[in-house]
Amino acid sequence: MRSKESVATSKRLEFAVAAAKAAGAITLRYFQNSSLRVDTKLDKSVVTDADRLAERQLRNAIAQDFPDDAIVGEEYGQTEGSSGWTWYLDPIDGTQAFVRGVPLFGTLIGVEYRGESRVGVIFLPALGEIVYAGRGLGCYWERGMHWDGLCGFSQVAKTKAVVSTVDNLKEALFCTTWMQSFVATNRVDTFTRLCEATGVFRGWGDCYGYALVATGRAEIMVDPQLNVWDAAPMLVILEEAGGRYTTFAGHPDIHAGSGVASNGQLHEATLKVIGEC
Repeated sequence: MRSKESVATSKRLEFAVAAAKAAGAITLRYFQNSSLRVDTKLDKSVVTDADRLAERQLRNAIAQDFPDDAIVGEEYGQTEGSSGWTWYLDPIDGTQAFVRGVPLFGTLIGVEYRGESRVGVIFLPALGEIVYAGRGLGCYWERGMHWDGLCGFSQVAKTKAVVSTVDNLKEALFCTTWMQSFVATNRVDTFTRLCEATGVFRGWGDCYGYALVATGRAEIMVDPQLNVWDAAPMLVILEEAGGRYTTFAGHPDIHAGSGVASNGQLHEATLKVIGEC
C-alpha cells in the first residue's frame, strides 16, 4: 500500500504538471509580442506582465486545490501555510531570453514537504517540452507538444527521463547560465577550470541546461548564484533521472544559493574541479 505522503506527492505532481502548462500558455501569448512591457526591478533583474500573470494563475490554482499549502514565488513573495507542504514558483525562468524572443525559458514549480524536495517541474513552452518528477515516482520527459492557442497543448507520449552514461569529464558537455555570475561571486577561475576540464562548453542556461542534463543531452550544469525558486525543481528531477544535484559544497540543498547538476558519474569530479568541498 502506498504511504499517505506518496499519495500526496503523486496528487501534487499531477496538479503541478497541469498548472505549469496553464502558466506556460499565458507566457506564450506574450512571447515575441512587440507590445510586451518590460520593467526593471530593484535588484536590476527584469520582469514582464507575463511573469506576473503566470504567477497569479499558479497561486490562484494552488490556493483553490491546496489551500493549506505555503507558496513562495519570485514575483509575489511568500504565503504562509499549515500543511507542511511548500510550493516554489518561477513563472518565467530566463526572462532575459523571453524578452529577446529566445525560446530557452521555462516555468518552474518545485514542491517540498517538511524540507524534503518531493515534486519538480520544468516546462519549456516555446520548445514544447516538459520534464517532471515526483519523489519515488520517477522522472519523465514529454516533447513535441504544440500549443494551438485555443485548446491548449497537444497530447504526446511520455518517456522516462534518464541522464547520460558519460563517465569522462573530457567527453562531457558543460553548461551554465551566465558568465557574470562567476564574476560576481569571485569564481572566474572556477569557470575557467570547468571549461578546461570538460569536453564542450555551451551557454544553454537557466532551466534549459538542467533539463538537458536530466534528459541525457548534457552532463553538467553549474550555477554559482541561484534563488530558491530557480533551484526548487532540480533536486528531485535530477535524482529521479539517475543524476545528482548539490550545492558547490556538495550538499543536496535547494536553499543554499548555488547549484551543480550532473549525470551522477561525473559529480565528484566536477566538485573537485570547483574545489569547494
